[in-house]
Amino acid sequence: MARTVGIGIQNFEKIITNNCFYVDKTDFIREWWESMDDVTLITRPRRFGKTLTMSMVEQFFSVDYANRGDLFEGLSIWNHEKYRELQGTYPVLSLSFANVKEKNYKTTREKICRLLTNLYIKYSFLKESELLTDADRAFFDRILSVEISDSDATLALYQLTDYLYRYYGKKVIILLDEYDTPMQEAYVDGFWDEMVGFTRSMFNAAFKTNPWLERGIMTGITRVSKESIFSDLNNLEVVTTTSDKYATAFGFTEEEVFAALDECGLSSEKEQVKYWYDGFTFGKHEDIYNPWSILNFLDKGAFRTYWANTSSNSLVGKLLREGNRRIKEKFEQLLKGESVYSPIDEQIVYNQLNGNERAVWSLLLASGYLKVISYEKYNEIPENRHPQYELALTNMEVKLMFLNMVRDWFSDAETDYNDFIKALLAGNIKEMNAYMNRVALQTFSYFDTGRSPSGAEPERFYHGFVLGLMVELQDRYVITSNRESGFGRYDVMLEPRHPEKNDAIIMEFKVYDPEDEKTLRDTVCEALSQIEQKKYAAMLIERGISEEHIRSYGFAFQGKTVLIG
Repeated sequence: MARTVGIGIQNFEKIITNNCFYVDKTDFIREWWESMDDVTLITRPRRFGKTLTMSMVEQFFSVDYANRGDLFEGLSIWNHEKYRELQGTYPVLSLSFANVKEKNYKTTREKICRLLTNLYIKYSFLKESELLTDADRAFFDRILSVEISDSDATLALYQLTDYLYRYYGKKVIILLDEYDTPMQEAYVDGFWDEMVGFTRSMFNAAFKTNPWLERGIMTGITRVSKESIFSDLNNLEVVTTTSDKYATAFGFTEEEVFAALDECGLSSEKEQVKYWYDGFTFGKHEDIYNPWSILNFLDKGAFRTYWANTSSNSLVGKLLREGNRRIKEKFEQLLKGESVYSPIDEQIVYNQLNGNERAVWSLLLASGYLKVISYEKYNEIPENRHPQYELALTNMEVKLMFLNMVRDWFSDAETDYNDFIKALLAGNIKEMNAYMNRVALQTFSYFDTGRSPSGAEPERFYHGFVLGLMVELQDRYVITSNRESGFGRYDVMLEPRHPEKNDAIIMEFKVYDPEDEKTLRDTVCEALSQIEQKKYAAMLIERGISEEHIRSYGFAFQGKTVLIG
C-alpha cells in the first residue's frame, strides 16, 4: 500500500511518526560524521530537502531527542551500531534564516535578534545553573531584552555554546539553515554592506573562534564570496552543486523517483516525469530530481510547474530583466532550447551581479535554473583563460517558469501588449503605433537599472521586448535576431512556421539621432533603408517565401516615444 504523500512537511519526526512518504537519506549522517570536517557549508537549490535534512540531523544527535531511536529504526543509519550509540548524545543549536526576508537592514537585524532570543528562551533553564556566573546571567538577560547591541547579538551563539558545554560536558553542534536568505534580500533591497558586516562577525564567533563547537553545518542556495562573510573561516568545507560530496543526499535519484512512481501506481508516467523534472546534476551524479516537484506530482498526478512557482524568483527576474544586451541575447538562446557558454565562479559576489555576465550565469546555475552540459578542464586550456561551461535550462518546468516570467514583464501593459501583437499580425500600422507607445510608456523604465547617468537605456527595453515576442509568437514563428550594430540597432526576423497562413516579418530598431536625422520619421526611413540595403529578405526568399508575403517595419525610438513605419 502506498504511503501518504505529505506536502510541505519539513520536520523529520512528523514524517516518520505519521508514516508519510519518505526517501531514506539518513546515510548523510554517517557520511558527514565520518568526514571529520569542522564546519560544512552545503549549497543546493531551494526545495531540495535542506531543511528536512537539518531536522533529521538535529533529531539524531540532539540530547532533546535522547532515547528516540524509534525515529530511525528501519532506516540505513540504524544498521550501524556505532551510530545507534551516538543518537541523542549531543547538545544541538538549530536555527533557520529561511523567513528572514525583510526589506531593510533594521528589520532584518531585528528579526535575526528575535531568533537568537528564542534560542535563549528555549535554554532559559541554563540561567538557573550554578555553572553560570553573574556576568553570564547578565549577558543572558541582555539577549532576552527588547534591544540587543551588535556586540551581544554577534556573540550570542558563541556564548550559548559555552553555557551548553558547561551544562552537558560536551561540545555543541550548530545547525544554521538557509544562511544566505537575508544576504539575497540585502542585495535586492540595497543594504548589502551593513548585512555583510553583521553576519561576518556572527559567523566568525560561532564557527571559527569557538572552542566549544563540536561541528557545524550551514546550508543555503549560494556560496557567498569568501571575501564577503567567510574571510576568517579557514576551517570551512564548502560543498557546492559541482562537488561529489553528498551528491545524492539532497534531491531524488532517478532510481528513487521511479520506485516512488511504481509505489503510487504511476509507472506509466516515467518518461514524462523525466522530461518535466529531470536535469539536475550534483558533482558527477546526473539525473537528480527536485523533491518538491516529485512529491507534488505523486500527490496530484498532474504535470505542473510546482518547484518553479514556490517563490517569487525576484532576484532572477531582476538580473535578467535589467541585464545588458549579451545577457538577454543568451537568455533568448536558452528559451529556444539552445546552450550558452560562460565561465563559472561558484563564489557568488553579489555586488558584482550588475552587468557581470559570469556572475549572473553562476547564480542561475547554483539556484538550479541551469544545468551543465559539458565543461572544459583546466589542463585542456591556456593558463590565462577560465574554462567554459556549456549551460542549458534544466528541464521543461524551468522553461515554463521563464516563459511566464517574461509574460509578467509586460503585465502592467498586458492589454496594450496583446493588442499590439494582434495589430502586428494583421499588419495594421496605425494600431501598432498606438499600442506600442502605450507599452513603451508603461514598461520602459522597468527594463532599466536606473544607474545610467544619462537616464534610461533603450537597448534593455528592445531586448526585453523581443523576448516577449518570442514567448507570445513562438508557436507561429521561428524568431531570430541580428545584432551586428550594437547599441541602438536591433534587427528581428519572424519566419512563419506555416507560410501559407502567416506573412514573414522583418523589424529594424533604431534610436533617433538628432545629429543625423531631423525627425523620427527620418529614423524610420533609415531603418527601412537598412532592411533594403542589407537584403534581409534574401534568406526568406531562398526558403520559398514570396516577396509579397514579406513585411518590413522600421521602429524609431526617442526615449519612451515610438514611431513605426
